[in-house]
Amino acid sequence: MPSSRKAAFAGGYLRATRADRIKIVWWDGSGVCLYAKRLDDAKFCWPRIGHHRVQLNHAQLMALVDGMDWKRVRTETVRRPQSVGKTLRHDESGI
Repeated sequence: MPSSRKAAFAGGYLRATRADRIKIVWWDGSGVCLYAKRLDDAKFCWPRIGHHRVQLNHAQLMALVDGMDWKRVRTETVRRPQSVGKTLRHDESGI
């Protein structure tokens, strides 16, 4: 299988000059998908048009699609818990 087909969700984002429309194209493993959205009373938050490449994580993409400022979305590292629950002594366990 070609490497482009292995990369599920690999795709791109296209915007209109007026920044009120966005199209997202990606490969889902079985074909090419197109998502298009137009905002009636607002504009999508994008950097100036130029030769810039923008990479968004999942949270930023969801903010962009909802018309929010995706540049303000940050991911936080969640630390794995060291233990879960309360450790019971033998006499508290009821056994």
